[in-house]
Amino acid sequence: MSLTRLDRQYGTAVRGVWTTTLGRTSRAWTDLGSWRDADVRRFERTALPVLLAGQRRVASLTASYLEQLYRDIDGTGHRVDLDFDKVTGRALRDVAPEDVYRRPFKEIWNALDHDVSFDVALERGTHRLETIAKTDLQLARTHTVREVGDDMPRFQYTVRELQGEYDCALCMIASTQRYRKRDLAPIHPGCDCLVKLVTAEEDPGQVIDEDKLERIHDLVEEALGKSDRGGRAVDYRKIVIANDHGEIGPVLGYRGQRFSGPNDIKLPT
Repeated sequence: MSLTRLDRQYGTAVRGVWTTTLGRTSRAWTDLGSWRDADVRRFERTALPVLLAGQRRVASLTASYLEQLYRDIDGTGHRVDLDFDKVTGRALRDVAPEDVYRRPFKEIWNALDHDVSFDVALERGTHRLETIAKTDLQLARTHTVREVGDDMPRFQYTVRELQGEYDCALCMIASTQRYRKRDLAPIHPGCDCLVKLVTAEEDPGQVIDEDKLERIHDLVEEALGKSDRGGRAVDYRKIVIANDHGEIGPVLGYRGQRFSGPNDIKLPT
């Protein structure tokens, strides 16, 4: 499956939104000059409208892209009335954006509490902000695919297509699989893969790109010195799986990886 002209146009437009949104958010963060508790509200006033606008733009582009895809295969116009409140802002994590975007500050404060140098602490907070912002932009896309797909009965599955500088081995393996359209496409923080709705007269099976999967197996053998399609010498189930993150849904990761939950929080006695 290769990228079509429509795919490329859509991908270029979304990457432009990413660049603009992340750039303006980064400047708002850097311009703070200090990252104390009093600076949090100032950052929220500047950055949150930018981030929400970016999410809405990604959602709008995605809905338009899917409308065109459906028109091409169905032959009729199909207009989607997208409720942006379901695919942006709080809906992405079921957590208030103000709480989410306070976390980079907490990253800095926690590092400083553990005697980490200020420069390193700031670097950690900056990385946390970038990861959160990128994840939210991709969640706006995947949530829109799910919502719009409900109104498009001929689409049955989603597939992932690689694009951009953020492609990684996790995404490469996932791009050989298909998912049912109501399953939110597994992502990792910062993933920018194109999530595409496709039709199928019958279930195409879990693996949709045998050649690519074989190439990945070859790379595993090159890197590890062995590979085994039977999963005995190398258990591929332990290389990549979909974990369930409490806020953002399915996330690509490794077996054994886990995320913090309420039971990990130590309350004062």
